[in-house]
Amino acid sequence: MLLALDRVTSYYGKTPILKEVGFDLPQGQCLCVLGRNGVGKTTLLRTIMGLTDRASGAIRVEGEAIERAPTHKRAKYGLGYIPQGRQILPQFTVEENILLGTFARSDGARGVPDLCLSLFPYLAENLHRKAGLLSGGQQQQLAIARALATNPRILLLDEPTEGIQPNIVAEIGQTLRRLNRELGITLILTEQHIKVARKLGDAFLMMENGRIVARGPIGEMTDELIERHMTI
Repeated sequence: MLLALDRVTSYYGKTPILKEVGFDLPQGQCLCVLGRNGVGKTTLLRTIMGLTDRASGAIRVEGEAIERAPTHKRAKYGLGYIPQGRQILPQFTVEENILLGTFARSDGARGVPDLCLSLFPYLAENLHRKAGLLSGGQQQQLAIARALATNPRILLLDEPTEGIQPNIVAEIGQTLRRLNRELGITLILTEQHIKVARKLGDAFLMMENGRIVARGPIGEMTDELIERHMTI
């Protein structure tokens, strides 16, 4: 099993946000994490990356425990993270933003990877453009490129289509599908767009109040489950 969580509880301050969460993720799978706002989806990804105040339970990559490892070492185990809101550096160029990702590589490579240039032609043509001048969709592409520069085996994407124009949503969806299906990169993404989840996902987790309340193959994500756990 590529990634495994066992009874993981995660805290901000003294408050537990994630509660006794566990799941296994095989190599090459795309797992969609769904639920209403505030149920713990972002905290799940941040916990896997070691970005919460405190966590208990076990997190393993190919059987090796990483729950005590700092974030930069988790990246060297093959975890790449695209946070909600993208968090690109607006005063840095496109190239400089991508190169930041290379510092988490275990092989020491420091150039802009060819994969980033081939996946995102606009970025390849605008490497010296300030990132803050890009549109929201282009910034999301840049955030994905920066994460790919870490040479990840697992990509964690927090609401990758949030606030993005529909044509760019389609492009990002196609890119993620290619990364997953053609290049074998395992994906975990939180998502509010049911159509995107059903198109990309192999499996799903539904969360409520910090816990997993439903899970299974994506074909078992019924309208009744969506109504119960996602409708406000």
